[in-house]
Amino acid sequence: MSTVTDAASATQFAGSISELNEIRSRDPGRISRLLAARRKRNLFGPDGKLMIIACDHPARGALSAAGKPTAMASRTDLLDRLVTALMRPGVDGLLATADIVEDLLMLGVLEEKLVFASMNRGGLQGAVFEMDDRITGYDVRGTVDAGFEGAKMLLRIDLDDPGTVATLEQCGRAVSELNRFELIAMVEPFMSSRFSGKIANDLSADAVIKSVHIAQGLGSSSAYTWMKLPVVHEMERVMDATTLPTLLLGGDPDSAPDETYAAWQAALALPSVRGLVVGRTMLYPADDDVAKAVDTAVSLVR
Repeated sequence: MSTVTDAASATQFAGSISELNEIRSRDPGRISRLLAARRKRNLFGPDGKLMIIACDHPARGALSAAGKPTAMASRTDLLDRLVTALMRPGVDGLLATADIVEDLLMLGVLEEKLVFASMNRGGLQGAVFEMDDRITGYDVRGTVDAGFEGAKMLLRIDLDDPGTVATLEQCGRAVSELNRFELIAMVEPFMSSRFSGKIANDLSADAVIKSVHIAQGLGSSSAYTWMKLPVVHEMERVMDATTLPTLLLGGDPDSAPDETYAAWQAALALPSVRGLVVGRTMLYPADDDVAKAVDTAVSLVR
């Protein structure tokens, strides 16, 4: 397993993945000190676009990627891939849960990067309570205290599952609180249904449009609310449904990479689209070349 690059090693913690357990055991306070000292940056560069690496699926028990059920099971392998992705030119930041954020913080790769906290991870994959997706990750106070740029919440809406209303309420409250702190509230909505016990998201344009209207109405203000949306057919219609800044969700595509990239490129040209948030697609590409996959995505954004 490789360690961090020379650029990362020049930062406050010149460590390797193998040393993380020792630091967590003997000096857990290092994390808060590193957060306080972390160099920050402006939200946008000159082009007004963002390229964000996402990694919060494991906290919901979702470990599959690229057709492999346990692809994300090895934390050391996952961190190695994340370090490679975050160090590529043109990558602006990270969206993740606290465990992953703090590992990468100690590895020194979050200097001058944007960080978005992942909030609701309580809807465990395959659980009977999956739609009651409670905030079990970062809360608003933790996001503020850490000095992050904002937080993301997943909003799956199943009209046949009463757990949805609890998720709506929690997300609405989080949107209000994040707006009060002038932090980005990134909402990722889907219309969802359960088939044979498994949740499936409706990726038709009409369903995505409906989810957008529900999501953008959450909270007591939308001044700092952003959308995080899948790339679907008829994206022009989808983006016509909102004036909110929008980042495109990479997901775990089942189409060929060239088809995926072409769809991203077309969607990135639409008004209100501000960039990409991609995770498994970049971290576990078909050819296993993380750097190449990230560089390709960056070239589409920039």
